[in-house]
Amino acid sequence: MTKYFILATAGHVDHGKSTLVKALTGTDPDRLPEERERQITIDLGFAELNLIAPNGDKIQAGIVDVPGHEDFVRNMIAGVGSIDLALLVVAADDGWMQQTEEHLQILTYLGVERTVVALAKSDLGGIDTATRQIRDRLLHSPFANAQIIPTSIRNGDGIETLKSTLASEFATMRSPRDYGKPRLFIDRVFTLRGIGTVVTGTLTGGQLRRDQRIVVQPGNLEGRIRSIQSHGRDLEVAEPGMRTAINLPDISVDQIARGNVVTIVDFEPANSTLIALLDKSPRLSRENAGARPLKSGASVYLHHGTSRTATKITLLKNRVLEPGKNEIARLGLASSIFAFAGDRFVIRDPSEQHTLAGGMVLDPNSAEFRAEAKRKLLMGRAAAPDDVRLWVHSEVGLRGIVKIPDLLGKSRFSSTEISGALLDLQRHKEIVIHEKIAANPGNWQALRDRATRLIDDALRKNPERIGYNLSDLRAALRDKPTDVFEALMTDLYSSDFIQKESTITRCSHRPALPGNLQPLAEKIHEYLSRKPFDPPPRRELEGDPQQQRALKFLIESGKVIEISPDVVLLRENFERMKSAVGDFISKNGPATVSELRQALGSSRRIMVPFLERLDREGFTRRIGDKRTLAKQSMTTASGELD
Repeated sequence: MTKYFILATAGHVDHGKSTLVKALTGTDPDRLPEERERQITIDLGFAELNLIAPNGDKIQAGIVDVPGHEDFVRNMIAGVGSIDLALLVVAADDGWMQQTEEHLQILTYLGVERTVVALAKSDLGGIDTATRQIRDRLLHSPFANAQIIPTSIRNGDGIETLKSTLASEFATMRSPRDYGKPRLFIDRVFTLRGIGTVVTGTLTGGQLRRDQRIVVQPGNLEGRIRSIQSHGRDLEVAEPGMRTAINLPDISVDQIARGNVVTIVDFEPANSTLIALLDKSPRLSRENAGARPLKSGASVYLHHGTSRTATKITLLKNRVLEPGKNEIARLGLASSIFAFAGDRFVIRDPSEQHTLAGGMVLDPNSAEFRAEAKRKLLMGRAAAPDDVRLWVHSEVGLRGIVKIPDLLGKSRFSSTEISGALLDLQRHKEIVIHEKIAANPGNWQALRDRATRLIDDALRKNPERIGYNLSDLRAALRDKPTDVFEALMTDLYSSDFIQKESTITRCSHRPALPGNLQPLAEKIHEYLSRKPFDPPPRRELEGDPQQQRALKFLIESGKVIEISPDVVLLRENFERMKSAVGDFISKNGPATVSELRQALGSSRRIMVPFLERLDREGFTRRIGDKRTLAKQSMTTASGELD
């Protein structure tokens, strides 16, 4: 079994990170001529370290060698954005330095939980003193119990011990999670003759496959993976935790850049506003320029993945963030980034000389965050970044009503984990689920009550109606998405309401004409009875809104039949006319409109739409300019066929 991990170096410039990587792997990570000339790492360097764990598992660790010089810290941040273990390098002769401390704070901000310390240049002496100093500096950090291994490149001391220590650390770690949401944070973009565009980066969150359709974010740029490599080996599938190179033949090298993310097509696009918890390290000393308070409205640079973006900070409550404190903030980005809920980031000052703070993305879709109840939900997320149940519950609480297919899509939880949390929350009545909608019980009840009031008010004002027109209800709730409206209707139909034709009504509702409209209904009945087969035009029966209500009631109750927009008949007269048409055709054979009109004492205004209605019902059938009975014509046709 092979397990894949990412190991990143960290530490002060010229403390021997790159030479240590070369000693461990045989690969010189300084790839640029100017790096070799100046003997410092300027950009990210990469190498592969193969180890055997104590239990026999194979460990393939991609090493990201990062710059130590303060001018290149932003490259360092890009290198450690997706790592599993840090290798903190401290030279025995120099000890703990300013960049060592800054790198430690960056590792902490980015949520790195484990590190091994390589005490480099141990052949120069001072091992005990340097070890005590390092242990003291690590005391109040997540790495207080980190192993410290003395090493020397000159005589090879400690290199094998360091390898075995790294192997033991990796052996106790879970492989990087595959939660079905791959992201490749691009750190290099180049083109190869005959190959096309190639991008490299660290893969996290899921697999990428050869020939898979992908999207480059931000920008929603679609393409296809032609081929995949990891450390020079061709692959069909790249796993989370791999240093990965992919060939994107459909995309020009000019269309993408470092900081972009290769992902799949299932996600919402990148966003330029985030809600996050900002954290300012308590380790910052007063003489450190990064210790100055971070003010609401400040302009900074946000480092996320391999991206660097100008950002404006708006703090929620306190207008100033002091060392050792944290606060929820809205981050307004100058350009969009493809961030997930739970992602870590680092904040640096506009001059890029000082690291000011770090943080965690609490909402990549920028919910309103000023209400105290919502603030508590967001703070709960920050305290439990791996608790899927809490995140699902808080997401429903923040939005009130959410679409299940979109729920925490941009998060570090799999669809299976999210589905399980939804079912558990529903079982404990902490949320309600209707079709593809999940909702806070209070929000759903409020929506249900709102719809119920609209229906009841309409029926109270017009008790003669069979129900409230669904199109009118949809218009009244136009602020809700279609799938929410449909889920609401399903919920209403499951209890007190039913659908009748194109309306919704209470199951107990019985249409009844108000007393003041009953004389109008009787008058309409009288008008329609005077000439049963040639009644007056509809417009003469509904000259005002009250008459319209009365006629509509008669139609909906079935006492009057609507033949056409301008022709209505009493039901009994409709049936009599229908019977008379049948008798005439049975006795005389197929008949024209004129013949039937004369036979029934009607008019063409009535007879044409009346016969078209009988045609639609399948009672009559038009052949040329004559009508025959539909059953009779079929019998005749059958006889002819025989």
